[in-house]
Amino acid sequence: MAEALSARVRPYRAVLAARARSQASYRANFVLDLVSSLLSALVELAEVWVLFHAVTRLGGLEFGQILLVFGLADLAFSLADLVFGHCDNLPTYLRAGTLDVFYLRPQPLLLQLITSDITLKRLSRAAVGVVALGAGLAVNHVAWNARDVALLVTALASGCATSAAMFVLAAGLQFFLIEGYELTNAFVYGGRYAATQPASVWGRPLKVVFGYFFPMAFTGFLPTLRLLDLPTSPWLPTWLGWCGPLAALWAWVLAMACWRWGVRHYRGGGG
Repeated sequence: MAEALSARVRPYRAVLAARARSQASYRANFVLDLVSSLLSALVELAEVWVLFHAVTRLGGLEFGQILLVFGLADLAFSLADLVFGHCDNLPTYLRAGTLDVFYLRPQPLLLQLITSDITLKRLSRAAVGVVALGAGLAVNHVAWNARDVALLVTALASGCATSAAMFVLAAGLQFFLIEGYELTNAFVYGGRYAATQPASVWGRPLKVVFGYFFPMAFTGFLPTLRLLDLPTSPWLPTWLGWCGPLAALWAWVLAMACWRWGVRHYRGGGG
């Protein structure tokens, strides 16, 4: 079974390795891409720091606590973006008719789309998430035990899965939308931004949308409340911090339903 699995994975691994080597071979461009991605991530982190020069608490959380929310959510999204972010290319493939070529290959369509490219510059964004998470854990008093470690690992894994599902969901919608890239980005990248902020300041519509329908609150805010034993938030009780895997499962059910619906709807590029 292991050999069969390795044989199935080998083509994807070879393609991704080749693409990674091609990017790293142009060292000057590669370094510039890393730096630009790093600066973009640092600007977003700096927004949080600037905000807390005007207020001492936001949504009942202090700067150190918000830093932990940011680190959890941003790292989870960045890792998902590294692997699944190339689903954003689907509108281009649909307009050019390139997607039809994917049907000629004996691999699942979604796996081909996911492995169609890799952008190593996104590692810089993930590095900022790691630093923010490390700083957030360092400045907060976490009573480390097996439960807290399990919560942190579960939150990161389920957060990555939830964010990845959002990319697949957005890709599925592209089969129905015309030039709908910006619309789906409002939910994918807007959801990422919402996830790095305290959900306690959201209005009720946002709590419903990004708390339960697109469960981005489960990637950073709710695990932080549970990890630090902070007071609960209306509509988002603290015990939901353990429900990240259920949120990820719901996100993937929604994403795969939309993806399958879109694939059945697709009739080809017409070329």
